[in-house]
Amino acid sequence: MDIKVYKGSIDDLQTLVEMRIAYIREDYGRISDEQIEEIKKALPDYYSRHINRDLHIYTAKKDEEIIACGFLLVIEKPASPSFIHGKVGTVLNVYTKPEYRRQGAAKKLLKQMLLEARNMGLDYVELKSTEAGYFLYKSLGFEEVHSKHHNMQLII
Repeated sequence: MDIKVYKGSIDDLQTLVEMRIAYIREDYGRISDEQIEEIKKALPDYYSRHINRDLHIYTAKKDEEIIACGFLLVIEKPASPSFIHGKVGTVLNVYTKPEYRRQGAAKKLLKQMLLEARNMGLDYVELKSTEAGYFLYKSLGFEEVHSKHHNMQLII
């Protein structure tokens, strides 16, 4: 299969929304139609404001069809011993259409993403892995993070 990796653009907006929704449905399982509609409404504006600024989208295409995508969200923070240069990346929404899985599209896409992350001077790239993606990420060098800190959040 001849798969090529490209930077996503605003021209891919509709496909990116569809793939994000497909990813959410698989990742969250049960989600209401109302929630899906709200997300669909919010995504085009978000993508328009962030693509190629702090959100870098990578797409894998076969015969001009986008078959996989992944996002790299770049965040700049005040420098610390954990991130000397203050720039870190978070991988989000790595998704391959079901009929193209296990054919190397996500791996090829991630390799390009990580190459560009290095070129951007990021201190590290992090992600949260599903069971399905765990071994792919391990094969690319990602390691589980063990910390004295607790991952916490407050829903507002």
